[in-house]
Amino acid sequence: MWAKTITGNFASVIHGLNTNHLTDVVIQRSKRMILDTLGVGLLGTSTEVCQKVKQYSKIYSSDISSTIWGHLDFRLPPLYAAFVNGVAVHSMDFDDTWHPATHPSGAVLPAVMALSEAFPQKKKISGLDLLLAFNVGIEVQGRLLRFSSEARNIPKRFHPPTVVGTMGSAAACAKLLALNQMKCKNTLAIAASYAGAPLANAATQTKPLHIGNAAKHGLEAACLASQGLQGNNQILDMESGIGAFYTDYNPQTLPTLQSYPWLLDQQDVAIKRFPAHLGTHWVADAASSVRRKLVENSGNLLPLETIEKVIVKVPEVKYVNRPSPNSEHEARHSFQFVACSTLLDGSMSIQSFASENIHRPALQELLCKTQLEHPSDNKPSFESLYCEVTVVLRDGNTISDRCNTFYGHWRKPLTKGDLEKKFQSNASEVLPAEAIEGIIETVYNLEKVEDCSVLNTFLSGQSARLLPEKLHVEHSNS
Repeated sequence: MWAKTITGNFASVIHGLNTNHLTDVVIQRSKRMILDTLGVGLLGTSTEVCQKVKQYSKIYSSDISSTIWGHLDFRLPPLYAAFVNGVAVHSMDFDDTWHPATHPSGAVLPAVMALSEAFPQKKKISGLDLLLAFNVGIEVQGRLLRFSSEARNIPKRFHPPTVVGTMGSAAACAKLLALNQMKCKNTLAIAASYAGAPLANAATQTKPLHIGNAAKHGLEAACLASQGLQGNNQILDMESGIGAFYTDYNPQTLPTLQSYPWLLDQQDVAIKRFPAHLGTHWVADAASSVRRKLVENSGNLLPLETIEKVIVKVPEVKYVNRPSPNSEHEARHSFQFVACSTLLDGSMSIQSFASENIHRPALQELLCKTQLEHPSDNKPSFESLYCEVTVVLRDGNTISDRCNTFYGHWRKPLTKGDLEKKFQSNASEVLPAEAIEGIIETVYNLEKVEDCSVLNTFLSGQSARLLPEKLHVEHSNS
């Protein structure tokens, strides 16, 4: 029996989905997302913005506490663990990206991981429980984004993780708490009042707070609903509800639970090779190809003095048009910076955004020669945009290349080996090798793990030797 409202329909699906609905593709893709998100979150714990929010969050105390990733002796109440770990995930803009545009994992994973530690010890949360809740959170985000054509493009007004991410986090936590349909409705209603942040704070230290708040607020909404707090039970039906964030909001009911078609089954995510806005990844691949042609006869050094002009053809995305970035956060949101940095170095990396690299004279000289163009056929959509980089030389010759799909995009996903290398490189900044290998093994076997608290133990940096009683994995013959 289907509910008469969109909100009731969503509540029915959130409540009704179970582990038997998960498909092999959804499990495999979501495990890749989880591993990548844990890696960028661990790396992000060392960033300045994460240090600030950790210091702020120390004012809170509770008898119940959850793991802060990468910290053996520092725990926080679940809400603030979700907040700090969420900030860490997005602190370098290194987390996964979906279409329609949002960062899906960072809003959900820190919340369900923190919540899983808040249950009584006798109540074990299995890896399959965690996978189901995580995927419910991803699914709700994707469905809500499809209620708006505006949302299919790179955003202009609201940062999507603060809108759909908050709702997805709430749905995931409601699922993990096994809330009934009425409380699932109230969870969504409460979460909507926490949703939304302006895009103006992109390229600042505040932007990572968007993911941290989505994780925290979604968890808080589910906890409040579990206590009986009520909200508008038609929050997804109304223009003054979630419709307030989109000028063309057109809600639809979800598919029936019988053979439920997960969006993640149909649409994979992009996993980044370097920490910057996804649109810049097209720029990096195109610029890298141009550089290879430029240095063929110059001993692998860019002949900077021979370059007259650099033209970068990209969609018109105002908050990624930054001709003179002054900070790492501005550089991560600059088409121009990534084009010039790649032309100079051949590729992008974490180190590309260090202050000494941003302000080096050669880069500043090249930035002054760079201009953006916005062809009418180049739409601001992560599904269809392209980048063409052209270097005009002083002798009149031009060298160009175009990227339609960068490596790491859902059309050209990272190999398992490259995903693992990214995770290991990120996690090794914080954790010992034994804990890193423990996380990889646990995530790859998550659907067989009886008690997912083992994952939080590894994330704190504890040795695998301490965990034999927790790691009950049902090994298959495959």
